[in-house]
Amino acid sequence: MTATVTLTGVSKRYGKVEAVKDIGFTLNAGETIALVGHNGAGKTTLIKLMLGLIRPTAGTVHVLGEDPATGDFAVRQRLGYLPESVSFHMALTGRETLAFYARLKRVAHSTTEALFERVGLAPEAADRPVRTYSKGMRQRLGLAQALLGEPRVLLLDEPTSGLDPALRRNFYDLVTALRAGGTTILLSSHALTELEDRADRVIIVNRGINIADGTLDDLRRIARLPTRIGVKLAEGASASDLAVRGQTWRAAGAGLLEADVAPENKIALLHAVTANPSMLSGLTISEPTLDDLYAHFLNAQETK
Repeated sequence: MTATVTLTGVSKRYGKVEAVKDIGFTLNAGETIALVGHNGAGKTTLIKLMLGLIRPTAGTVHVLGEDPATGDFAVRQRLGYLPESVSFHMALTGRETLAFYARLKRVAHSTTEALFERVGLAPEAADRPVRTYSKGMRQRLGLAQALLGEPRVLLLDEPTSGLDPALRRNFYDLVTALRAGGTTILLSSHALTELEDRADRVIIVNRGINIADGTLDDLRRIARLPTRIGVKLAEGASASDLAVRGQTWRAAGAGLLEADVAPENKIALLHAVTANPSMLSGLTISEPTLDDLYAHFLNAQETK
């Protein structure tokens, strides 16, 4: 893997407040990373450090091989950023807004036209003043701004805020295409359910500390949270047919029985309950969700 962003021993202090404490991680080309944490956990500070808008109190930040705060303009040119709350000059049209940011980024104006369609803004909307845009339309214009210059590193803070379900799907289709092209994409969001099937990796921060970093499978293995198995019995079958030594089942309504099983016992239990398929009319397997893992790692830190 090719590293595009590297943070080593990074801390950031504002007076007596330490917003980020000794954080280190590497982001790679063609990787989508979810940055997860509650408000005040340090996510926005980390994004500002990667953009070079602020400098670390301690440690080093390298983006595309350089310090983003002092490096060559060409490095910053290959960065894309969508803030949580987009704000544009309301008197300008969408086309004028994108042309303005293209000049700031020294990107050819001719490249802006295709971005309107790419983010789902109708051609007629491009010539309307931004003050007439809905929140979702302003969010899409912000995304178009972030995509100027085909960035190699894309930092997105709550990118689907204000988007309806169809546009959210379109957004994540775009993320998939960018990742396939080698772009590093960092998604900072509270919408954990959205991120679960779309992030290659999850970084959880709390109180300025990196408390977990890995794939969902990695985090599940570390957390050792139980898997929930649900079975629906076929007509004529009884709960006694599911008897497995040491396993407790509970009724969950609508004829469904559920059991929470430790990771090391999951396969054995599934083998036992499916040994006679004729007694089952349904089977569900629910692994710990990103919500579950997030709560687990936060609770683990609080109890230290």
